[in-house]
Amino acid sequence: MNINDLFHGPNSAYIVELYDKFLNNPDSVDANTRKIFEIWKPEINGKRKELPSTPGLDFNKVVGTVNYAQSIRAFGHLDAKIDPLGYKPPGDPSLNPSYHGLSDDDLVRLPSSLVDGHVSAETANASEATNKLKQIYCSTIGYDYDHIHVIDEREWLRMTAEIGSYRPPKDPINQKLLLESLTQVEVFERFLHRIFPGKFRFSIEGVDTLVPMLNEIVAQAAESNIGNILIGMAHRGRLNVMHHVMGKFYKGTLIKFKDPVLERDFRDDMGWMGDVKYHEGARHAIKNGKPIDMIVTLAPNPSHLESVNPVVEGMTRAAGTTVDKPGPPIFDPCVSVPILIHGDAAFPGQGINAETLNLSRLPGYNTGGTIHIITNNQLGYTTLPGMGRSTLYASDLAKGFEIPIVHVNADDPEACIETARLAFAYLRKFQKDFLIDLVGYRRYGHNEADEPGFTQPLMYQKIDEHPTVREIWANTMIEKNVATNEEIEKINSKYTEILHKEFETLSPDDVPEVSKAKSLPSYKFFPVKTSIPADVLIELNNSLLKFPKDFNINTKLKRARKKRQNIFDDIDKKTVDWATAEELAFASILADGTSVRLTGQDTERGTFSHRHSAYHDTKTGEQYLPLQNIPQAKAAFEIHNSPLSENACIGFEYGYNIQEPSRLVLWEAQYGDFINEAQTIIDEYLVSARAKWGQTPSLVLLLPHAYEGQGPDHSSCRVERFLESAAEINIRVANCTTSAQYFHLLRRQTAKLKVSPLPLVILTPKSLLRNPNIASSLRDLSEGEWQPIIDDPNHENLAKKAQRLIVCSGKIYIDLVTNEYREQNDNIAIVRVEQLYPFIGQRLSSLINTYTKLKEIVWVQEEPENMGAWKYIYPKLRKINKNRYNIHYIGRRAVSSPSEGILSMHKINQTALIKQAFMIDSVQPNIGELGIKVLNNL
Repeated sequence: MNINDLFHGPNSAYIVELYDKFLNNPDSVDANTRKIFEIWKPEINGKRKELPSTPGLDFNKVVGTVNYAQSIRAFGHLDAKIDPLGYKPPGDPSLNPSYHGLSDDDLVRLPSSLVDGHVSAETANASEATNKLKQIYCSTIGYDYDHIHVIDEREWLRMTAEIGSYRPPKDPINQKLLLESLTQVEVFERFLHRIFPGKFRFSIEGVDTLVPMLNEIVAQAAESNIGNILIGMAHRGRLNVMHHVMGKFYKGTLIKFKDPVLERDFRDDMGWMGDVKYHEGARHAIKNGKPIDMIVTLAPNPSHLESVNPVVEGMTRAAGTTVDKPGPPIFDPCVSVPILIHGDAAFPGQGINAETLNLSRLPGYNTGGTIHIITNNQLGYTTLPGMGRSTLYASDLAKGFEIPIVHVNADDPEACIETARLAFAYLRKFQKDFLIDLVGYRRYGHNEADEPGFTQPLMYQKIDEHPTVREIWANTMIEKNVATNEEIEKINSKYTEILHKEFETLSPDDVPEVSKAKSLPSYKFFPVKTSIPADVLIELNNSLLKFPKDFNINTKLKRARKKRQNIFDDIDKKTVDWATAEELAFASILADGTSVRLTGQDTERGTFSHRHSAYHDTKTGEQYLPLQNIPQAKAAFEIHNSPLSENACIGFEYGYNIQEPSRLVLWEAQYGDFINEAQTIIDEYLVSARAKWGQTPSLVLLLPHAYEGQGPDHSSCRVERFLESAAEINIRVANCTTSAQYFHLLRRQTAKLKVSPLPLVILTPKSLLRNPNIASSLRDLSEGEWQPIIDDPNHENLAKKAQRLIVCSGKIYIDLVTNEYREQNDNIAIVRVEQLYPFIGQRLSSLINTYTKLKEIVWVQEEPENMGAWKYIYPKLRKINKNRYNIHYIGRRAVSSPSEGILSMHKINQTALIKQAFMIDSVQPNIGELGIKVLNNL
């Protein structure tokens, strides 16, 4: 047999390394290993030489020992005691020495150095060393990081596990303080269970150790000068975290549980409806003796479990980013730490987790690492793991992102604290994510009114008989003579009395806090100056056109930039296209001292190759961003191509915006239709967060929208859904038809960030991006302003003869005014609604009154009747109209799909509705007669 054939795969590297130590210094290895290497001489004169097997030494045993040790390190977690309920772990054959052809006697005879690491120095032979490894890797902690490919990280993780740097006695735990924490957790849950039976609280019981783990991380962060900790979690255990990590007073929660009747200080027009107690957020400042307090924030979260995860990541990115200087923003990964607490069924089950994990190492999204904790109840509502995931562990999704994982038994508080310390240390050293799979159980049903015995009778027989973690830890302390029964009971009584006292002091006048509604910024229709002097715009344009002398620009882009040099030669010439207006708006906003963050799909170039915010040197590939290099800027500019995600990416930008509301934050869709993918973020955060949680987002969404025959998934941004959610002045929705309007709208949004913050949804163009009919002049930018409604430019001629007033919004206006029928009808006026919400009804009403010969008002749209703005706008037109004129709809009929899938069909329908818009005598209440005939003939 050839000896060298035995040394292959990952373990050969270790044996060769050991052999190299022997060559350099024979005394660096133990005596038994020296004997082996004195026999085995695979190199002669620096060259490998194959030797026949040597009598008296079984090299299979040597290799088997190395493989056995490696198996324990890699797969020991499969035999770890991580389940508090005592279910048998899956195990693995490689964790048995016989699998590797070894007996106990073999291991006793072989040297411990074959096992390597810290354990080899503490043990006399391979048997003792492998047994020591099993104590480490098959204990109540299962170290699961063999999937980590970066050797420095893998070696550090192995070293910390085997040396025990973060476990007692090397790093002592205050055992009595731990008992107090567990007692607080349990007493709180039992108090609520007794006083408010059947009321939902989504108890933490079964993973109680989450609270001391979080407090350990907070303490570690305070010592490390972290400025912000940002926590995201769903409802299970949230109340306990609110009170025992965030420091919230019990009274507010007890009032909500008591649920008093609100008879005073409440109006249904307050714009703040609140949320259930286990969805609310909290903010806590920790005085740590530093010049600036450490802020711990628990982000509010709806029942859409994991949706808060990207929001917290965005908040963390914003908290760690400095933008008060021109150029790119500066991100410091050591300023803030995000902690995400997941459910075991939700982590593998909800796609937003994979999307969020994918952001973790991307430029513009990296947060310097996240600590993930799965509160593993081993159930998803009533669904067992075998029916809820296709992986062995709830945490396996993280392996694809090379995130280290430790599985820990939630009934071993010391082990849990160790994993929390390990997670924080890894994050600080490598600035990457770390995941703790906290394996516990759920003492009650999904909620406290649920009977889990219906669906999991055997599991809940075990749980009913299982002691709590506080009881287990208390007994451990008694066994160790650290505490007595009397001391333990005294601690329990202390926290019980505190809760009783808080409850007994509640009065009938105590009501849930609604006063924050009064402090919300109200929407004000005050004017904002958005125009800029012409000379300033010219200077900004010139600065944007300057490039480094040695920068090689793509020839096509070079020609386009050259044309920009002369666009302001005539102040009234319509030379400013959409992209130019946007770039000038951003430049002026930066010059005013507000930073700009723009992300989205292919945003640097623009989906339609119109923006080109980032130029690439054709010879070196080096990137140059004009907006980061203009001398007028007083704040940072950043633009990033996002990954192909909407849900997590918009959630991230929402979080960034909420954390730093003074910055202009924009997200752009590749096509507006893709906003469908982020409907949860839109519904649960963007449009309702003000009413639920008192948040005031001002995120801008740029959604390409228009019917141009590109099919059902490239036509509509589903504006009707935004308009359905528009109420209580919670959002702005705009559909601009000129580049100047877009310019003023962006500047207006920036001016209102502090005084009247609202999200802004802009229906941006596609084919119109280069259409000369939407271009504007220097005067439009320098002397104009945002116009929510734009009258017919021929108003003077039409005011006394127009019989039909067409009201429309967006691209359909361009189709109407550039059509041959426009000039053939001199008794039809066309008005554009540029701001759909908030709807400026008074202004439109006043404008309508100027047309003295009107007979009818027609709303024209290219979207189907059940989509677009028609159902939103119709009651508003009726209110304005006061039964003076007939009101009609012209557009596509109601359909289930947003648009036609064939270009020729689109053209037929578009032609039909345009033609009907100019045919006064053929109006139908719902759909144009021609349109119906066309559709019936297809």
